Amino acid sequence: MTQTRERVEAWLGEFESALRDRDGERAAGLFAVESFWRDLVAFTWNITTVEGRSGVAALLAALLDDVDPSGFALTEEPSESDGVTEAWLRFETRVGRGTAHLRLRDGRAWTLLTTLRELKGHEETRPQGVEHELRKGRRSWKEEREREQDALGRTEQPYVVVIGGGQGGIALGARLRRLGVPSLVLDRHDRPGDQWRKRYKSLCLHDPVWYDHLPYLPFPANWPVFAPKDKIGDWLEMYTRVMEVPYWSRAEVRSAAFDEDAGTWRVVVDHDGESVELRPAHVVFATGMSGKPNRPHLPGQDVFRGEQHHSSEHPGPEAYRGKRVVVVGSNNSAFDICGALWEHDADVTMVQRSSTHIVKSASLMDIGLGDLYSERAVANGVTTDRADMIFASLPYRIMHEFQIPLYQRMAERDADFYARLEKAGFRHDWGDDGSGLFMKYLRRGSGYYIDVGAADLVADGRIKLAQGQVDHLTEDAVVLDDGTTLPADLVVYATGYGSMNGWVADIVDRATADRVGKVWGLGSDTTKDPGPWEGEQRNMWKPTQQRNLWFHGGNLHQSRHYSLYLALQLKARYEGIPTPVYRLQEVHHTS
Repeated sequence: MTQTRERVEAWLGEFESALRDRDGERAAGLFAVESFWRDLVAFTWNITTVEGRSGVAALLAALLDDVDPSGFALTEEPSESDGVTEAWLRFETRVGRGTAHLRLRDGRAWTLLTTLRELKGHEETRPQGVEHELRKGRRSWKEEREREQDALGRTEQPYVVVIGGGQGGIALGARLRRLGVPSLVLDRHDRPGDQWRKRYKSLCLHDPVWYDHLPYLPFPANWPVFAPKDKIGDWLEMYTRVMEVPYWSRAEVRSAAFDEDAGTWRVVVDHDGESVELRPAHVVFATGMSGKPNRPHLPGQDVFRGEQHHSSEHPGPEAYRGKRVVVVGSNNSAFDICGALWEHDADVTMVQRSSTHIVKSASLMDIGLGDLYSERAVANGVTTDRADMIFASLPYRIMHEFQIPLYQRMAERDADFYARLEKAGFRHDWGDDGSGLFMKYLRRGSGYYIDVGAADLVADGRIKLAQGQVDHLTEDAVVLDDGTTLPADLVVYATGYGSMNGWVADIVDRATADRVGKVWGLGSDTTKDPGPWEGEQRNMWKPTQQRNLWFHGGNLHQSRHYSLYLALQLKARYEGIPTPVYRLQEVHHTS
């Protein structure tokens, strides 16, 4: 036995002994003064991080008797690098089985990740598919699917309704299907995948294929590194069918109201012209980070004689050859749309209202993602699930410390590129603390561009650049706050998207949206000891201040990974398993 293994097993032995004796203070003493325990549902029925020995002791004092953890054991040989020992573990609780990741520094826990992977007695199993026992009235697989589709929402009510049938809703629907939770995914479009098909022509994934698999069914070996929007749309449609996700297209949710006494929702849906009332126990908003457009209201919009639309409605560049186009915004969508318009000989001006972080795609793939999501990672035995767990094991409180050196390397590699951008007058930033794209995405969900070519057009002046806020529109121009006048035949508002709780205000009511608070961004937990700190994504994938209301989504990586933990929370409630929530999400009223 190696010294590294001995060190980990000694720590595990002391930790489990303290847990068995219900001695939370002794267990907390095995953690470093600066330490972090991130739990994904296994202990807390929540997604939360506690900090320091006091945080660990408080968590264990509240939960040990209910959770009854045991069986912590290594699943493979631990490793050691730069004074940090890393180990992969398995463990059990009273109701489930989990996977954990541990980092030891100077013999004490620095970070601990615990994740619930399955519920005892409710494990995912491969379906039989057909009945082999001969009997009168036996249905074929096709007949049973048709019966199920006809009954759902009419003679049989779903336990969970998922509002939004993009990648997030579909991934969660597949998880719930495998777990045997009656559910229904609702989407207003004609077909699964239309959320992608109906966006601007040049849209494609800026993340590489290894980052973007869906649960259960990875992309095939011939899938492109960067998938075009229509190919993604076709995949989502196929995935919905193959995974047998209960799904209603052309389903517009008109209203939803929660009956506190009954513990159920009343969801009114216009399904293909027919009004249907659903009575689920739980409602999940999977309407997407890019689902509710921020449409600016500006003086003069009513007198402008040209076209104007939000980037989500941009049809593509073909109709604007030779036209003067002003694109308001300087993030991903703005660059994509500007680049495509330039390719089609439009006269394009980008209006940059605030600084933007740009990272070149090749550098991000190599330096930012290469160790976890790449061909290199796959060759080194890093599966998608392993990569997701490694990424999840870094508490958000300290994730920037791991990201800053990566973006410093990118800045050095692409120094000439950034010098050209800044010479052109583009205001570039590296995030609040130099931590780059991932932290900007987690904190804000915006403020960046993964460069696939359009930034060079700005640096070279082929796409014109203007700085400032839009003050008003005239009949044929956009006027900035410094008086700069930009003649325009088309104005594209690449002005981003609002918080998902905006959909709650529209569909439920404003009071419920306010009770839930902001969705997305990193926020503090309710406890203020040891002080305010960035805990987890606000209201995502976990209980909210509104009973039986949930949010799910994010990029493909997050939709894949966190759909498991949300599905397990819903499955536990469906089966009547007690789910006492530790540290319910506080309400955030500021962005």
